[in-house]
Amino acid sequence: MINRIFTSVAALALTSGMAAADYTLTILHTNDFHARFEPISKYDSPCSAEDNTEGKCFGGTARLVTAIEAARARSNNSILVSGGDQFQGTLFYTYYKGALAAEMMNKLGYDAMTVGNHEFDDGPEVLRGFMDAVDFPVLMSNADFSGEPLLADKLAKSTIIERGGEKLGLIGATPVSTDELASPGPNITFTDPVGAIQAEVDRLTAMGVNKIIVLSHLGYAEDQRVAANTTGVDVIVGGHTNTLLSNTNERAVGPYPTVVGDTQILSAYAYGKYLGELNVTFDDDGNIVSAVGEPIVMDGAVAEDEGTVGRIAEAAIPLEEIRTLVVASAGDMIDGDRGSCRAVECAMGNLIADAMLARVADQGIEIAIQNGGGIRSSIDAGDVTMGEVLTVLPFQNTLSTFFVTGATIVAALENGVSQHADGAGRFPQVGGMSYTFDVSLEPGSRISDVMVGGAPIDLGKTYGVVSNNYVRNGGDGYKMFRDAENAYDFGPDVADVLAEYMAAMGPVSPYLDGRITMK
Repeated sequence: MINRIFTSVAALALTSGMAAADYTLTILHTNDFHARFEPISKYDSPCSAEDNTEGKCFGGTARLVTAIEAARARSNNSILVSGGDQFQGTLFYTYYKGALAAEMMNKLGYDAMTVGNHEFDDGPEVLRGFMDAVDFPVLMSNADFSGEPLLADKLAKSTIIERGGEKLGLIGATPVSTDELASPGPNITFTDPVGAIQAEVDRLTAMGVNKIIVLSHLGYAEDQRVAANTTGVDVIVGGHTNTLLSNTNERAVGPYPTVVGDTQILSAYAYGKYLGELNVTFDDDGNIVSAVGEPIVMDGAVAEDEGTVGRIAEAAIPLEEIRTLVVASAGDMIDGDRGSCRAVECAMGNLIADAMLARVADQGIEIAIQNGGGIRSSIDAGDVTMGEVLTVLPFQNTLSTFFVTGATIVAALENGVSQHADGAGRFPQVGGMSYTFDVSLEPGSRISDVMVGGAPIDLGKTYGVVSNNYVRNGGDGYKMFRDAENAYDFGPDVADVLAEYMAAMGPVSPYLDGRITMK
């Protein structure tokens, strides 16, 4: 509360110093949209047409069309930008890849976006197709992509756009761990964003640009580090950690904007649930003298654009047979929330891990490990459709089985909890085993009390493990699994495994059983 009061007072004080030559700009922004073209529920899962009619749903491209049009009408100068991760998350991406995202972003009139790690989920090829289809620049400063022929002549580190007679410098930034989080291929080398961003700031400043906006997919903590260690960055539009910044919402992680030095940091949660709107005023020298705003919730009060509703419905026709197939039922909401599954034992993590283990239990497999970041949604109580299951597990990962020592399992668990404070997707949900972790200890020494099948783990024994092909091949930092024995990465889609397991259970009752304990 004190921070919010201070922000408001500071904004008023800055506003009082405005001069006639001041330049005002409205920055409209989204991040981590993840193919949520249709409205979502309060749990970020699919929302029924009935609930949408009753005003119980959020987001969807049709609401964004209306909200963005209204926001532009309120402003004399505005830009619309994205903090990355338009790709992946629903059947729309599975079916259309980047094509529908490009169409909708063009319709909304985006001015630029940064590359998120999920833009690389299907390699440089799909990203290049998306870039060829959009009407705006796609940016990534902190990587050497000169050796990737699909991107070298198209992707840019930064760009300059004009609005209201003023030049605005836009710079992109992508997670340095993207090679672990996605599939960028061998020809791209990611680098620390601080130096890369500063180099672009210096280059743009030398060209006479004194208003610099970074489009970041680095995450809230990294955005603050960048702000503290660079000069000349006016605004950072964030993404990656699905962070809600707000001065009115009690669930917000920090104020909107979060101010570090002279830099204003923005983030608007995810999935199109909010439209960020910052009204910023620059003096003639490019210094910010006022920065006020608030993410606007895209709830039932925001009317849906009818033409967009129709287009999304048309695009959904090929998906209907798959998505509407009822495959199971849930007796209660099954929690797959990011905040749970990347931090503690979560009901969806238990369900997925147990489903994987049940599928291969007759193959000498004792342990299941599912990365929390691979769990993308909760499931509401009632009938469960295949579309809902695919929203939880959208990555088309396949079941992988392999054999490693107990020492390797412990090393994997240490990796899984090593970035707990950052909410990293590597957090391990498990089956067939239990463990305790202590985040007060240094990474690499946080795991204890590992039990497999009710017995303490034997570091020298070889255990059978089931996971997904992404984790087995080193994704999310699980590089210790790359050299596993008897690895087989070509099992069924994990989403199909989960659907069949839930169907066999009858009505699913979510459960927590203490398999993961945090000291």
